[in-house]
Amino acid sequence: MQHLVVRYAKRGKMRFASHRDVARVFERGVRRAGLPIAYSAGFTPHPRISYAGGTPTGVASEAEYLSLALTSRQAAAHVRERLNATLPDGIDVIDVMDDADGPAGDILGALEASQWRVVLPGVEPAAAERAVAGFLARHEAPVERLTDKGVRRLDARAAVVTLDVLEPADHGPRDAVTDVQDCAILRMVVLHTAPAVRPDDVLTALREQYGVVPSSPPITTRLTQGSLALLAGKSALWGVAVVQGSHNVKTGNQAQRCRSRACTARGQSRRQGGSACAYVDNVLPRGVRLRRGRPSLDGMPRTRAPGSLTGDCPNARERAVRQRKQ
Repeated sequence: MQHLVVRYAKRGKMRFASHRDVARVFERGVRRAGLPIAYSAGFTPHPRISYAGGTPTGVASEAEYLSLALTSRQAAAHVRERLNATLPDGIDVIDVMDDADGPAGDILGALEASQWRVVLPGVEPAAAERAVAGFLARHEAPVERLTDKGVRRLDARAAVVTLDVLEPADHGPRDAVTDVQDCAILRMVVLHTAPAVRPDDVLTALREQYGVVPSSPPITTRLTQGSLALLAGKSALWGVAVVQGSHNVKTGNQAQRCRSRACTARGQSRRQGGSACAYVDNVLPRGVRLRRGRPSLDGMPRTRAPGSLTGDCPNARERAVRQRKQ
């Protein structure tokens, strides 16, 4: 069985497609392309396609990832061409990586953070800079988000690693933006936490605390995903995804290959002199702790679903224990 990691982009009107719609598009595209996709076992077999977390509805992306399992080996370039020939406009396969270059799980597991670009129409760059400076000076920025399970309270500040206002020369790809002279453009690196903190939560904090209100809905684009050490160190380029599982770091005059879990997977970083791994411990905001290899927010109350004693989802074991006690 061959495992392929596909990097694709959501552009144009496809930004308004939900994650389930995109998943359905890829299932149909794989079938129309005639790829020998593997199926799960059971009474209702499904194509073996795994997604590394999708963007919210209405958000574009230049770095989305999924993995395919094929029953026979195919050339990565051939798979890319066949998928692009069948997928609709706005869903573009940028790159296909074979598992021979590295295990697919390691590539998807190295996605610790995302770099976002947010265009704020009608907001002056000077006002955005003042709001960003005040936001970064705060220890916490609690916001509320309405979900299917009720109102959830999050700390938007704890997940933000870097946040700055771009200069006109550093705007990068314009995408759907036609005039970037009269609006502020934010660039932020946000951790993949549990529960997830979205760029919309950061904008909510800026609106509630500092009165940053765009004249029209903001245009949000995910630019990159990858290792926290590389994204926080601003080593990523515009429109280029960072998914390296490891990198070279220099200690003195000798270059060594970094073996820390923060660069190869998701775990805690090990300090090495002069390396980017030592920088990870300094950029992690207050209130963030690594649990089971995934950053999570501490100190924030979690809403409970009906029938659940702890957490957000009902648990059958907890309900059974409670019924026995009653």
